[in-house]
Amino acid sequence: MPAPRGNRSERALLRGAQAGRREDLEELFRRYWPTSYRAAYFVVYDRAAAEDIAQEAFLSALRALQRFDRRRPFGPWLHRIVVNRAIDWARARALRPEAEQVDAPAPERAERDEELLAELGRLSPEHRAVIVLRYLLEYTPGEIAELLELPRGTVNSRLRRGLDTLKERL
Repeated sequence: MPAPRGNRSERALLRGAQAGRREDLEELFRRYWPTSYRAAYFVVYDRAAAEDIAQEAFLSALRALQRFDRRRPFGPWLHRIVVNRAIDWARARALRPEAEQVDAPAPERAERDEELLAELGRLSPEHRAVIVLRYLLEYTPGEIAELLELPRGTVNSRLRRGLDTLKERL
């Protein structure tokens, strides 16, 4: 019986995944699926779309895995793909006013949290993305700038404007 892979280093998993080991690919998926799905969900506010976006991002990452530099962390690279796809999806949805807007049920939380989530959903995808990356996935503004290939000042501006809008609405 093979040893459990849950405690293997990310670098070892990436090396195995690049060599085509299914178990290592599965472990990367298990490790990064929850945060990838959550990031997509909080940008698009659509459970089915978030699942599709996260899955497509994983597939895209797997297709590019041979070019990935194992010395860099995998999570930020994957989250960049997820968030960019989620922003693109949200923009495309905004351009299709005929598309039915489905209100996904808010997670079971306190009423205040539900209100916050609803207001977060009303922000632009660009503002939602930086807030999700900063406060839910806990990236620094510098890391967010690198992930989204934006100037750090733009990230700070989007964070400030998004948070100011939330504060006004709440």
